[in-house]
Amino acid sequence: MRTTTAAAMNTAQTGILLPLPPLARYLTFLCEDAEHAADCLRALAEVADGERTVVGLGRSLLSALATDIDGLRPFPSLAGPGIELPATPAALWIWLRGDDRGELLQRARRIAQLLAPAFRLAETIDAFVHDGGRDLTGYEDGTENPVDEAATATAIVGAERPLLAGSSFVAVQRWLHDLGRFEQMPSEERDRCIGRRRSDNEELDDAPASAHVQRTAQERFTPPAFVLRRSMPWAAGHRGGLVFVAFAASFDPFEAQLRRMVGSEDGIVDALFRFTRPLSGAYFWCPAMRAGRLDLSPLRI
Repeated sequence: MRTTTAAAMNTAQTGILLPLPPLARYLTFLCEDAEHAADCLRALAEVADGERTVVGLGRSLLSALATDIDGLRPFPSLAGPGIELPATPAALWIWLRGDDRGELLQRARRIAQLLAPAFRLAETIDAFVHDGGRDLTGYEDGTENPVDEAATATAIVGAERPLLAGSSFVAVQRWLHDLGRFEQMPSEERDRCIGRRRSDNEELDDAPASAHVQRTAQERFTPPAFVLRRSMPWAAGHRGGLVFVAFAASFDPFEAQLRRMVGSEDGIVDALFRFTRPLSGAYFWCPAMRAGRLDLSPLRI
């Protein structure tokens, strides 16, 4: 794992780089009392281990703390033919990782109580690994994810930025699938929307320009637009979709992919939009760890 050269080494929150857990719970908070935000954040830093509890800070929280992080910017409100991507900023994003729904519930309750003096829980999303790592549509997710050292280089800020070394930037969207519409498509049409065969995950030689694989192939951007995806399916009642989570050392590669998906460059819209749309979109900065706790020193609090 990449570290700084300082005497007290910073490391990434390990949950960013670990394989997906069987279950997860995403918590999104709004800041309602700026006066007590720093105290609550310091308390959170003591209990968030970076592995089972991954923490991201939003731009509105930094504004409440009268500070800033270089590279943390507003989520872009992009639009394309017939589509519009929402921006839904928040103060805090917490990814609880585990394998027991009851334990996740209790951990979420404790964190919400800890933050209650300054933060209000705005949204809770339960997620899970499906069919060995597939989206609810049945297609494998994150096929081209970088691994090992490449994953660290992609997702974690390096020593060339010593103040932020070991930290990460994360883009989070919740996508709602129209599974009924998707299921009505012939299997070949579904494959052409994705650009891969669902049966063996092989990329189609004749995939159309609108196929998701064609729109987002990370190595085909200049510069290459690699992100580390840690997305998980979600479900509530009869509705479901994907919590898209992408970590990177900056938001540039994610935005490059997003602009191409909505057709900003050539007017070709990603075929994914035929059966799924994002309900939310937000950016967060994930502090590094130092001595077993979140390193808040870049915030000067």
